Amino acid sequence: MIPTRNSEKTLKRCVDSILNQDYPRTKMNFIIVDAFSSDKTVELAKAFGAVVLPNPRVTGEAGKAIGVKASNDEILAFVDSDNVLVSRNWLMKMIEPFIRNEKIVASEPIYYGYGSNEGIIIRYCSLIGADDPLSVYLGFYGRYSYLTGRWMDISLPISAQGSYCELTLNSGLIPTMGANGFLVRASALKRTKYYPYLFDIDIIYDLIDLGYTKFARVETSIFHLYASTFSQYMRKTHRRIRDYYKYHGTGVRRYPWTRFDKMRLVRFISGIVFFFPLVKDSIQGYKRKPDKAWFLHWFICALTASIYGTREVVSGFYLLRKLVLGIK
Repeated sequence: MIPTRNSEKTLKRCVDSILNQDYPRTKMNFIIVDAFSSDKTVELAKAFGAVVLPNPRVTGEAGKAIGVKASNDEILAFVDSDNVLVSRNWLMKMIEPFIRNEKIVASEPIYYGYGSNEGIIIRYCSLIGADDPLSVYLGFYGRYSYLTGRWMDISLPISAQGSYCELTLNSGLIPTMGANGFLVRASALKRTKYYPYLFDIDIIYDLIDLGYTKFARVETSIFHLYASTFSQYMRKTHRRIRDYYKYHGTGVRRYPWTRFDKMRLVRFISGIVFFFPLVKDSIQGYKRKPDKAWFLHWFICALTASIYGTREVVSGFYLLRKLVLGIK
């Protein structure tokens, strides 16, 4: 299922990569949940033969929840409109863990796709293995990062199973999962608090709480065309952080993000202030995967930190106002 909102620029690449899969077309159902697009998104979706549903709550998380509720399939694939599957056998590889082990509840690629012809910001996010460098420095990432040379910093039981790794999660620290090429058993997902907003990491947290602890990280990748310009990167980052504070404040968000080593945050901020630690990291990344996108590293880290900092100040102001005025 694909949530959309004015996704015309990326939707065709996304759906074409799905239709080109070496997988029976009769076993695939397209559900596109659209949030009042004003471009040709809906027209394209219908041309591909998708079922198009309205998304009155607008957000992608609400769109995913609507799609889940409308689906009758056992395996649900969350592919965003800015995702592109990297190979014709991508879907077969992602489904294999479910066939081999009935205890595996979900699967996700280990890598973000990298293309030298993609935009510099898209390449940067692919190289660090995240859309947000802070998540890498806090250890919450779940894709291979050339900054660290691995796809996870959290110590968890892992069992190699050929084309995928079987990962046993607990309700403590969880690597970032649940979006951009995430497949899950519908029977399990529909037991969680996925409606009316399906937030990726919160769903993983709910699944673990329900006893579903086996996940697969598959040796494949998915392109995430996150942002083509700096202004788009800033808008998306700001919206993601704003929405987190908004829904966390209403109790909708459930995963306790405050469970991290605070010294990691200190080192991240120090790297921005003193400049050279982050430059050293980008040089290390460049050695692993040469690309001029590494020159953006300090700047994007500083930009991301400023957006977080602004939201903290705003949130602190509203909290203080509530305390002073006695607002509940």
